Amino acid sequence: MTAREAVITGIGVVAPGATGRDAFWELLAAGNTATRRISLFDARAFRSQVAAECDFEPLAAGLTPQEARRMDRAAQFAVVSAREALADSGAVLADVAPERIGVSIGSAVGCTMGLEEEYVVLSNRGRDWVVDHTYGVPHLYGYMVPSTMAVEVARTVGAQGPVALISTGCTSGLDSVSHAARLIEEGAIDVAVAGATDAPISPITVACFDAIKATTARNDDPEHASRPFDNDRDGFVLGEGSAVFVLEELAAARARGARIYAHISGAASRSNAYHMTGLKPDGREMAEAIRVAMDRARLGPDRIGYINAHGSGTRQNDRHETAAFKRSLGSRAYDVPVSSIKSMVGHSLGSIGSIEIAACALALEHQVVPPTANLENPDPECDLDYVPKTARDHTFDTVLSVGSGFGGFQTAMILSREAGDAR
Repeated sequence: MTAREAVITGIGVVAPGATGRDAFWELLAAGNTATRRISLFDARAFRSQVAAECDFEPLAAGLTPQEARRMDRAAQFAVVSAREALADSGAVLADVAPERIGVSIGSAVGCTMGLEEEYVVLSNRGRDWVVDHTYGVPHLYGYMVPSTMAVEVARTVGAQGPVALISTGCTSGLDSVSHAARLIEEGAIDVAVAGATDAPISPITVACFDAIKATTARNDDPEHASRPFDNDRDGFVLGEGSAVFVLEELAAARARGARIYAHISGAASRSNAYHMTGLKPDGREMAEAIRVAMDRARLGPDRIGYINAHGSGTRQNDRHETAAFKRSLGSRAYDVPVSSIKSMVGHSLGSIGSIEIAACALALEHQVVPPTANLENPDPECDLDYVPKTARDHTFDTVLSVGSGFGGFQTAMILSREAGDAR
């Protein structure tokens, strides 16, 4: 039996500073930052008052008033991204049996904004301990059940196959795409609409990260606040957004002459079984995920041409993954360009893994490594080639993208292109 392989044939993005795939790539290639002072609510009482917000208006993005009313902001992002991905792929899903179409959407915090807004109303701004549910919107139940976001995407594309909401913290966006690829590889489906979404820029989320001092307090200079691998970093910048892909079985995609952005060649996940938020400095768990992903892709360290780092901009994470790259790739780690797009679009929790997959696929297409913006004073313990400030032309066929999440989650994914793939 011929092995099946999943490939990306369509990309849709809603990101800070850029709605749409092309605008997103232009922002990254230019090294522009989309971080700014929070405007979605009054953040003056908080320690961290900066974020990477999406300039998104649902009706202008093509949603109907009914859809905008029904869906939380995160679900809106996902549906708009899915529509762009489907249009980009050129796939005619009417020609595919609906039970052969699956959906896999990742999210770390679900319908945070809808839930918080409704709690404020129902509780009289927190005054009432016993809330009156009759003041809630008719779709409040949907906000309570994050899988409704995947259902909205399934409804949009007419999928009647497996539909899943993957929630593994900040690796959700990698794990959701990996799950969809596995369904294609095992023959359960032929087409998947997969990705991730999160819209966490709300008082409750900002307060939670304030409490553990994980986010930056560089409020006077928000454009330069996200500083992965920089010795002057002081925490990550919260973000929001979505990226969704059309995945197809390779032979079928080739048969219809589809444009193939990237092959999902291998993926693996591990857990550190150590601490809810802490990381061991040796990076062993991430290194193991990288090793297994390379094994599944049947590639050695010498084939890795670019590393898209988790690069959150916390000292703990930056040193942890630097150690993981050295542990898994050996001396090759010093020769591979590495960058973090979180320096430009912030850390959107569960959705960032998919946004980074989009960046990797587009980097492969354009043969350009996006930069690590704001990297001016490198941490001496982060001594790899963390491409600073300016994008770099680079010839490469394989990308390693990694993610690290609260709960101890570590995920690695290998994206590659074949010689002769249409570009």
